[in-house]
Amino acid sequence: QVLLVESGGGLVEPGGSLMLSCAASGNKVLYAMGWYRQAPGERRELVAGITYHGDAEYAESAAGRFTITRDVTKNTAFLHMNCLKPEDTATYYCTADGTFLSGGVLPVEWMYWGQGTQVTVSP
Repeated sequence: QVLLVESGGGLVEPGGSLMLSCAASGNKVLYAMGWYRQAPGERRELVAGITYHGDAEYAESAAGRFTITRDVTKNTAFLHMNCLKPEDTATYYCTADGTFLSGGVLPVEWMYWGQGTQVTVSP
């Protein structure tokens, strides 16, 4: 069993920055780690994901403003968010999966999920 613990959420003004952190318990080698978000009344959406080898994908809304990084030796992942907008307000969930895939693609379905951390962008 892998437990994911997020931290770093909070309240920030438009144009500000936040960094979210995700730590995975145990020694299981994780193929991919990522971040989803869900705003009230909306469906959960992928924000960014990164594979073991560093292949990263971003939602169109996040590209150019957000950067996902990970430390495979420590089973941690980070989401660096810049130029935040009110529409980025959501609960952000860390996710991970241990099944290795070829081609550097992200999983379609993810095995492990964190409890979520709230990000609020407001004046």
